[in-house]
Amino acid sequence: MAEATDTVTGIEAAEPHWSTRFPLNGAFIFTFGALGGMLFGFDTGIISGASPLIESDFGLSVSQTGFITSSVLIGSCVGALSIGTLSDRFGRKKLLIVSAILFLIGSGMCAASTGFLMMVAARIILGLAVGAASALTPAYLAELAPKERRGSLSTLFQLMITFGILLAYASNLGFLNHNLLGVRDWRWMLGSALVPAALLLFGGLLLPESPRYLVNKGDERNAFKVLTLIRTDVDQTQVQLELDEIKEVAAQDVKGGVGELFGTARPALIAAVGIMLFQQLVGINSVIYFLPQVFIKGFGFPENDAIWVSVGIGVVNFAATIAATMIMDRFGRKQLLICGSVVMTVTLAILAVMNFTGDVSKLAVPTMVLIACYILGFALSWGPISWVLVGEIFPLSVRGIGSSFGSAANWLGNFVVSQFFLMLLAAFGNNVGGPFAIFGVFSLLSIPFVMRFVPETKGKSLEQIEEEMTRR
Repeated sequence: MAEATDTVTGIEAAEPHWSTRFPLNGAFIFTFGALGGMLFGFDTGIISGASPLIESDFGLSVSQTGFITSSVLIGSCVGALSIGTLSDRFGRKKLLIVSAILFLIGSGMCAASTGFLMMVAARIILGLAVGAASALTPAYLAELAPKERRGSLSTLFQLMITFGILLAYASNLGFLNHNLLGVRDWRWMLGSALVPAALLLFGGLLLPESPRYLVNKGDERNAFKVLTLIRTDVDQTQVQLELDEIKEVAAQDVKGGVGELFGTARPALIAAVGIMLFQQLVGINSVIYFLPQVFIKGFGFPENDAIWVSVGIGVVNFAATIAATMIMDRFGRKQLLICGSVVMTVTLAILAVMNFTGDVSKLAVPTMVLIACYILGFALSWGPISWVLVGEIFPLSVRGIGSSFGSAANWLGNFVVSQFFLMLLAAFGNNVGGPFAIFGVFSLLSIPFVMRFVPETKGKSLEQIEEEMTRR
């Protein structure tokens, strides 16, 4: 079949493409592209309700139960570090499909586990999928989004994370004490992750490849088609101008790899690793993983009431992230990060002083309110912006591997917080003021780091950001 030439762009039309066979649009692409975030959040949150049930069913020790919780972080670090080079070589789309398959395998194994070792293996496989999705999705969304809306569209990843956490809490409550068809409740909790994993696989099969990856591989025709599909508000001449800018920067890129990452891309690497470490060291996952235990051990709450507190905080987290998508492209990235750090520092400081000096028996509700304010500050700033920036600041030639290093730093910080939080809580006599005071210190330290090392990227094309970061 002969190929026609487009009169506007001069680019020969390729054979019929997925965009002509399936009625895709921007909303579908960005929603399904961010689904990896929902599975990230779901598999992070679901274990908080299931782990006590697994512990009693398998007769596990506290240390074994803790390792089941943290084993996903081992897989996440490996998945995040390994996926970057692979995505730069094989493309974002193919690796998203691989991640979905790993989610399906890991979720199925978790639900069918017969003991400690099988559960740990399943959680590590889930971790590989979570780590891969956390490295792939921000870069994929950033490469698809127009510069004017890249912040809000990239924030979909964090929105999906918070939605996944909320769904996990709802699943925990819905299946608790309901052994349907003779199957234990915790198996239904963990098995429910199969549904979003299947959706990610379905979406991954239909999603387009990143146009910037296609240009890097010399496939300009399909890159133009993808840009035309997702830039519905501009004409083909403007699409061609964007494609020309991508081609110009791609032509200047040297061969990507670790050498370039630690060379010309070093300012981006420092910013990404620092951002991701601080995002965890301010203590967010202590709330996600352990909030029920905080109110059980610190304030004597019954288990059901403590879970409902988690659900309430999950709602605040999700609602605030929705608000973040609306304001993300109205304010500078650095401005929002610094404001978020100030809110977290102040609320954590008040919380710590209050719990050290007040009557703990009367402080449960004020503590709840302060934690909600802390979550609000985080969800409007560090929650989404960290992932947005990591997808933006690396040169195209090392965007995959750079995002991997940033994501791995996030999982390292996550591991530190999850491993030591309960130990810190015990060291302070189950007074939540102790660990939250430490998180407040890290919130304060994040402010000078942002001012010194983090670039402002709002309203700039990825190619402009690359040129500025290279000059650094």
